Amino acid sequence: MSLANGRAYLAIPGPSVMPDRVLAAMHRAAPNIYEGDLHRMVEGLWPDLKAVACTRQNVAIYIANGHGAWEAANANLFSRGDRALVLACGRFGIGWAESARAMGVSAEVLDFGKSSPVDLSRVEAALKADRAHELKAVLLTHVDTSSSIRTDVVAVRQLLDTLGHPALLAVDCIASLGCDEYRMDDWGVDLTVAASQKGLMTPPGLGFVWFSDRAKERCRDSDLRTPYWDWTPRAGAREFYQNFNGTAPTHHLFGLREALSMIAEEGLEQVWARHDALARAVWAAFDAWGAGNPEIGLNVADPAFRGRSVTAARLGAPHASRLREWTEHRGGVTLGIGLGMALPSEPAYHGFLRVAHMGHVNAHMTLGALAVMEAGMVALGIPHGPGALAAAAGVIGKAAAPLASAY
Repeated sequence: MSLANGRAYLAIPGPSVMPDRVLAAMHRAAPNIYEGDLHRMVEGLWPDLKAVACTRQNVAIYIANGHGAWEAANANLFSRGDRALVLACGRFGIGWAESARAMGVSAEVLDFGKSSPVDLSRVEAALKADRAHELKAVLLTHVDTSSSIRTDVVAVRQLLDTLGHPALLAVDCIASLGCDEYRMDDWGVDLTVAASQKGLMTPPGLGFVWFSDRAKERCRDSDLRTPYWDWTPRAGAREFYQNFNGTAPTHHLFGLREALSMIAEEGLEQVWARHDALARAVWAAFDAWGAGNPEIGLNVADPAFRGRSVTAARLGAPHASRLREWTEHRGGVTLGIGLGMALPSEPAYHGFLRVAHMGHVNAHMTLGALAVMEAGMVALGIPHGPGALAAAAGVIGKAAAPLASAY
């Protein structure tokens, strides 16, 4: 018997859950794109987009997904033949390097594997070896969606400064913006990329590039820039259409406006704290389940290097795939595949999954997903330790401030 009827929960790391307020904001007739309310609404997006990245500098919007945001960043950062150092801690670090290479950039990858954080000693060695300072930029992924590894951006910035290396620092925040603490200006980041479909709670289709004044000046003559990807008119439009190099993505913008308002109403630091609590609840559950089965465990051993938007984990093949199928079709909860951990053709592929807790997610959604997962383990006979739900509930209970008594 299936118990999945009712409102399903898509607990995958993007597209994330879209709030009813966002959906309602998008449910309208096409607006006048030449003047009026749309123009006034878009004018208010720029300061709020800068606020969510904690920057006062520049931002450009593209009609694109995260891969498009990579391409926009590459096109503006580099000229053909420029060198970049890419710090990869999962599939998406590798992906950004592949995107840069396909555009003619010489991208050197430091691959730290699928479960280990950036080794700063290796980064230091690579930067010291660049005696002529030919590296134009260091590219890294703040939270890699595939591995859930979180990179210490501040430590990389400090290393660049200590060595006196002039490379620009570019950070992929597609899986972390609006979920994990991120402070572009305070952390000395020169470029940030993100997309609409994760922590920003809007359907896929908008890519964002925030860039520093330093990057703007250093990259003024980059020859990979084309009319569509050029950030100059988008970040300083004299006419409305230049913000989007053509027709505005009207309904996405209405949805984004509502999502940014929701973040501002909750408060960005509270948003970060909520994601931290939900992540730690998921980690507590996996620690308990793993006590009864060493095949079960989190992908990242050290909590300091775990992203707060998604948790990558292992259950041992074929149990992860069996559990994902059960939770979706029997319990109404869709979990993420173990992206990049093994090829789909390999048996090991079926031993990994991901639990997302990004964007419009609260305690009952995360606790409910964990409860459905445990029910699936029971139904499928997957060995696991006891006490996972109690452990997760304990984390939530401690994190949530008690309400003042009305009596």
